[in-house]
Amino acid sequence: NKYIKIIIEDEHIQNKEEFYQKGGIIDFVKYINRRHSALHKKPIFMEGTKNDIQIEVAIQYNDTYTEKIFSFANNIHTTEGGFHLIGFKAGLTRTINQYASNGNLPKNLQAKITGDDVREGLTAIISVRITNPQFEGQTKTKLGNSEVKGIVESLVNEKLSTFFEENPSVIKAILSKVIDAARAREAARKARDLARRKGVLSDHSLPG
Repeated sequence: NKYIKIIIEDEHIQNKEEFYQKGGIIDFVKYINRRHSALHKKPIFMEGTKNDIQIEVAIQYNDTYTEKIFSFANNIHTTEGGFHLIGFKAGLTRTINQYASNGNLPKNLQAKITGDDVREGLTAIISVRITNPQFEGQTKTKLGNSEVKGIVESLVNEKLSTFFEENPSVIKAILSKVIDAARAREAARKARDLARRKGVLSDHSLPG
């Protein structure tokens, strides 16, 4: 939460800690990525309100191969995800695929870009505030409000498309990483298929 200051003081040993981050989830993303090389210096921040649902999203890509996505609903860490997370993933994949299909993909790339490719090396925070949250799952840490999905997806698509139009160097760097991920996935699939075929042919029986 940006602008909220929390002070914890132990008067017995005269020790005091102050927690304050002006940027909120933007600073959170920077903190998670502090030990990695970011593909773009500033995290991409998106926010909006629709049908009384407040949405904040911050993303930044780094040079790793894993995704780190944290979702929150009314400040509760939704460790099991939910419709806000589904909407974010759908919006991100759709936007990058739209940009890639507009002649931005190399001709020799046959593999279709998937959600896993798009999220490789991604750090993201999704935070929504909703009037009547419905929490599901065994530990009640999954947001079950289905209307949130479409709202988050539409916001991400709209804001991210605008950002990419205004910052071509950022989408170029992101797309390069996404394409590398798609190529690596396709190469791994071909290697698996080849290994399986070799296994069948090396057997004494005829292939089926």
